[in-house]
Amino acid sequence: MICLRTLQSLQARTVALATGCAILTALYAPVLAQRREPPPSRAEVQYSFSPIVRTAAPAVVNVYVRSRVRTPASPFADHPLFREFFGEGFGLPRERVLSSLGSGVIISPDGVVVTNTHVIKGRGKTEIRVALADRREFDAIVVAKDERTDIAVLKIENGGEDFPFLEFADSDKLEVGDLVLAIGNPFGVGQTVTSGIISALTRTEVARSDRQVFIQTDAAINPGNSGGALVDMGSKLVGINTMIFSRTGGSVGIGFAIPSNLVRLYVDSALSGRKIERPWLGAQLDTVTREMAEGLELTRIAGAVIARLTSGGPAARAGLKLGDVIVRVDGFEVTDARSVHYRLTTRGVSKTSRLVVIRKGKRIEIALPLESAPKPGPDDVRNLSGDHPFDGARVSNILPSVADEFGLERTEGVVIVAVRSEGVAARLGFRPGDVIVRVGRREISDVLTLDEITRTPVRVWRLAIKRGGQMIELQFRG
Repeated sequence: MICLRTLQSLQARTVALATGCAILTALYAPVLAQRREPPPSRAEVQYSFSPIVRTAAPAVVNVYVRSRVRTPASPFADHPLFREFFGEGFGLPRERVLSSLGSGVIISPDGVVVTNTHVIKGRGKTEIRVALADRREFDAIVVAKDERTDIAVLKIENGGEDFPFLEFADSDKLEVGDLVLAIGNPFGVGQTVTSGIISALTRTEVARSDRQVFIQTDAAINPGNSGGALVDMGSKLVGINTMIFSRTGGSVGIGFAIPSNLVRLYVDSALSGRKIERPWLGAQLDTVTREMAEGLELTRIAGAVIARLTSGGPAARAGLKLGDVIVRVDGFEVTDARSVHYRLTTRGVSKTSRLVVIRKGKRIEIALPLESAPKPGPDDVRNLSGDHPFDGARVSNILPSVADEFGLERTEGVVIVAVRSEGVAARLGFRPGDVIVRVGRREISDVLTLDEITRTPVRVWRLAIKRGGQMIELQFRG
């Protein structure tokens, strides 16, 4: 009798245990099936990143830049007293060589390299040399560069063989907490690998231009890492390391990388010989502030509000209205105007984006066709050159599409849209987005007026420039 009861008790416990296991399996099966999970044991923490490094590191290169700068002659060069005291070579023009070092990533077997524009930036005649991890070195040329995104594309010359390269990952699939490795050449000590996680996505607060959006990581990034690779656990490129936040000059765990989807878009445009196309919205966006959120009855201080609409533009035709707040683009949350432009840019012209908009407290969905900006006419744009402060600048009338691109409130006047690095305008510090308001006593209403003024020799140039909403008065000698 006792044996029978014991047997029945054991059977009951076995059934209960089996039922409990089934319940636990059902509850935790989704968690176990996910690829993103912490190591289940101490032993598995000891796994190494070396297989990832072996695959990725050969495609990360050092980029050496040498600029030859010729110093001007001294006004006292011909004075016999100074020549006697300082020697025959005193005050004569001399050539100096300036060197800088950064990193880059090979992204195709024929030797296409991606780096940062600030890595290859130099004065005068510039020579670029690329050194691979196996210590082979090659000359390289600049295919394209863009200061507003800080992306530059190089091509290795006379390679003669296939190069190791990294494939692009889809940066939109990254999640905060994902493991990443940063590979580059910090402080010129040689190729170095650091590990960390994704700390944040679509960071815009530290951006230096309206086209910059960053991945934030705590993987150590230091001077010299710029242009290097941020890779995922599949040995694919998720970003190009570009800057750090630091009060000491060294890494404090706050580094930033350009997302691979934006890099890939720029590379494809550069290699096809066309300019990267940013969809024309036909609207000016402002980032939602605390005061705006209260006035618009928003529950969150996030999103981009429609501040101006161009009649007949894509946004107006799609049904967007003044005061609408864009909070999602193609399923991604957007916190400010820059993140909206980033999502539309990476989506691409000729496609359609799905927007979630808050209008008078209600959420609505709007399909927005992404279109190219209207082409300027022959009298709307000029490339300026000559003996004047705007030498090397490309200027445009402020068309609605140009106002949208540079976030300008006014639609009258002339704006600098590009600056050639070796021109006078670049040397004087002019930037794309600068609005030329006045030259001397003449108001600048269009590019034809500015072109006419720059053709007349002037001893002293007095200029009024509007930059970031601030008026700047400048004076230069001709």
